[in-house]
Formats: sequence, C-alpha cells, structure tokens
Amino acid sequence: MIFRQLYDAGTSTYTYLLGDEITRQAALIDPVREQLERDLTLLRELQLELRYVLDTHVHADHVTAAGALRERTGAQTIGGQGGAACNDLKTRDGDVFRLGALEIRVLETPGHTTDSLSFLIGDRVFTGDALLIRGTGRSDFQNGDAGALYDAITRKLFSLPDTTRVYPGHDYHGHSQSSIGEEKLHNPRLAGKSREQFIALMGKLQLPRPARIDEAVPANRACGKAEPHGV
Repeated sequence: MIFRQLYDAGTSTYTYLLGDEITRQAALIDPVREQLERDLTLLRELQLELRYVLDTHVHADHVTAAGALRERTGAQTIGGQGGAACNDLKTRDGDVFRLGALEIRVLETPGHTTDSLSFLIGDRVFTGDALLIRGTGRSDFQNGDAGALYDAITRKLFSLPDTTRVYPGHDYHGHSQSSIGEEKLHNPRLAGKSREQFIALMGKLQLPRPARIDEAVPANRACGKAEPHGV
C-alpha cells in the first residue's frame, strides 16, 4: 500500500493518502481546503488516480477540500449518514470500498458528532475525532453524545486487534500514531473508566468553542462550498 500521513499545522489536522501500488487508485481521508494544491501535487508526483475522498465527519475546525477535489479529479466524495447532503455516497457501518487490492471498511463511530466514521484498512484504523492518541474527541456540540462515544470506542474500536495501528484526525502534542492496545492501557479518558465515569469526565471539560465553527460547519455541509452538488 502507498501511504502518506500529511499535516496541516494551522488546524493540527492529519490528512491521509492511501493508494494501491498496482492499479494506482487512491483515496484521501479528511483533506483540508488550504492544502488542496499540496495534495494534488502529491497525487501527480506519485502517478495516482484519486477515486475517493472520505470525510470522517462534518468538521468544526477546518474546511474540507472534498468538493474541490471532486471538481478537479472526478473523485467521489464519501461521508456518513446525517452528514453533508452533497456527498456522492452516504455510507453505513460495514460498507466496503475498494482501491484495487485495498479494502476500506466503514465503522460507524458516533459520539463526537452523529455522523462520525472510522475507516479500517488492513491493520490500520483511521479514527477521525472519535479516538485520539491519549484522548478522545469532544462531545459538547453538533449533537455530540459522550455515552455514544464511549460505546463506539469501547465496543467497536477496542474490539479490533491490539496491534491495529491508530491514525487519528488530529494531534496537538506531536504524536503521529498509536495502537489499539496502547490506547486501552494508557488513554487517560478511557483506561479503567466506566461509561458513567467517562460521561462525567466529558461533562467537566469546559473546552473553548472551536474558533472556526461558524465558518467550517456550514461550509462542510456543502462539501467545502466548491459546488452545491446535491444540496
């Protein structure tokens, strides 16, 4: 598998490029609008055909490049049920998308938002804002639900093999990847915590409002406002 972990310093967002070495078909997970030209250049340099653009959820901290990538490459945009209406494909738990020999399996992991998804590809899981490295996504806006988030992580993500590599949607402390086994043992919000304790902890975080939420959420519900496709 061709694999690149890309970073947007302004929003601490990870974008992931995945490609099949034989067919040269590729997917981007959580692309950032300000990094559009970087990502298109990398696709050209690696001689990859972008087939899918996958957003793990409707983001509140950055604007997606999904719509712009669709316009420039003809790729299909993919999101969860209840997410952006403009997506070409609205996927459900267990759906599978293929890039040559690669299989992208959809895991519904709501709680940060109602439409949150994770993507399992071989021994790697891309967890968006559900499971972070030594943390989790917040659950205090966009119909977030701390109980649903705990269930999604502990029942679905933590049911994966401990060796599964975890690639989150963000990191604010310089980490690039973890594993399911590590997060079970060392994630301070989850390790040894009951569902009730997790809900209480999440209710006390008092996090600041995302700086770009008023711009990002409506833009992302329109696939980055590149085109009112299907809206």
